[in-house]
Amino acid sequence: QLQLAESGGGSVQAGGSLTLSCSGSKYTYTSYCMAWFREAPGTEREEVAHVESYDTEIYKESVKGRFTIARDHAKNGINLQMNNLKPEDTGTYYCAARPMSGGVCYDQYKYWGQGTQVTVSS
Repeated sequence: QLQLAESGGGSVQAGGSLTLSCSGSKYTYTSYCMAWFREAPGTEREEVAHVESYDTEIYKESVKGRFTIARDHAKNGINLQMNNLKPEDTGTYYCAARPMSGGVCYDQYKYWGQGTQVTVSS
């Protein structure tokens, strides 16, 4: 069972930066597609970015050019570098993983961290 743990959240002013980190309990590079989701009060959880085979990165349109997702091999996890943060980026950020086989992601995201809070003030 893969366990995930996030860290790095905090409070910043608009235009600031934060880096989120997600550590996995076992090897993930060739076995799991990994993603960052966020959930703001009163809204549904949404995917922000994910990384799949060959480190292919996919981003939500509103964060393109500002956020960068990357695998962290030392932690069996992923990081999320967030620059030029906006108040609408506020929310609880979750790390998630789903199985990958032959370079293809499949199944639902079934492994989740506890979340880390990001608050961006204007």
